[in-house]
Amino acid sequence: MSGKIVLVPTPIGNLGDITLRALEVLKSADRIACEDTRRSGILLAHHGVSGKPLVSLHEHNESRKAPELVAAAKAGEVIAFVSDAGMPGISDPGYRLVQACLEAEVDFEVLPGPSAVLMALIGSGMPCHAFRFGGFLSVKKGKRKEAMSAALESGETGIFFESPHRIVSTLEILTEIAPEAKVCVARELTKKFETYHRGTAAELLEWFKSHGTKGEMVILMNNAG
Repeated sequence: MSGKIVLVPTPIGNLGDITLRALEVLKSADRIACEDTRRSGILLAHHGVSGKPLVSLHEHNESRKAPELVAAAKAGEVIAFVSDAGMPGISDPGYRLVQACLEAEVDFEVLPGPSAVLMALIGSGMPCHAFRFGGFLSVKKGKRKEAMSAALESGETGIFFESPHRIVSTLEILTEIAPEAKVCVARELTKKFETYHRGTAAELLEWFKSHGTKGEMVILMNNAG
């Protein structure tokens, strides 16, 4: 009898943000594949999930490990996969695992759960009827400018992940190309110091220059009037 692979979303910050269904799958799975077994181990221990074999599946070994996990599922195992935070496959490993399941005709299931993209979108107060997510912005200024310009020209709300080390540079680019655009930087979502910074790029640029740039960040922008 065939098993299956289950993609399980995990909290993006607050360890309490996990569904009962996700915990049920993690407790009943034959093994758990993790982007980082050490980080996932903290979450599992917090929720009393113990005694499960943990295997590593990350961006550097996903192409090689995915077929192995799919073969195990085909042999009858139920395997849960968790990335470090949020929904597997969204700027995280998971895509190749799903493709391997489809190619081998192995059942897979995707559970609903936390998403920094959607949380930031709703919390920003920007239009959410149409939006585009561009993943992590490039380390190269030219490509960052190109990606943000395209998002602004689309008329949709643009959403990107950004490093605290580059947020000032990114806001400088935004100030140059769209001084009147609405911008929001959502920082440390679901954590103790969660904040939403809203305003123009120039206003946010001054704030981050004077207050520092710590924390995980999502930057949103919209050029609508």
